[in-house]
Amino acid sequence: MGRTLVEITVENLKDLWDAREGRIAPDKVRKVIIPDALVDTGSTGLAIPERYIKELGIHFVRQRNSLTSVGLSHTDVYDAVRLTVMGRDCPVEVAKVADGVPALVGQVPLELLDFVVDPSSQRLIGNPAHGGEQVLEMF
Repeated sequence: MGRTLVEITVENLKDLWDAREGRIAPDKVRKVIIPDALVDTGSTGLAIPERYIKELGIHFVRQRNSLTSVGLSHTDVYDAVRLTVMGRDCPVEVAKVADGVPALVGQVPLELLDFVVDPSSQRLIGNPAHGGEQVLEMF
């Protein structure tokens, strides 16, 4: 299996709420576009490099234990953002990774967005069990 890369847009969720309520102009919503995020079904959530966290202006929430290739460590977790991938979006908290490490889109956002990895083409596709359409499973 090869690497699956995808463009993601990450937006400050508080800014989006403030824009909706008229407290800031819509063009003031902080967002980053990451053209080469790594889809990693072995990861749990969304992880982005620290420089993007600073650009988004999101705040530290807590530390969580994380299991990495080098063993157990601590990971900083930040405010929820709106993640958009291929026209589908979901809210999700952000874990910080070091600059120089690729952004990672893990299993939880993939489930929320209803995408799966097609290993033969090394790309994301809509879940075939749902006809490729985004469906929330509620059972």
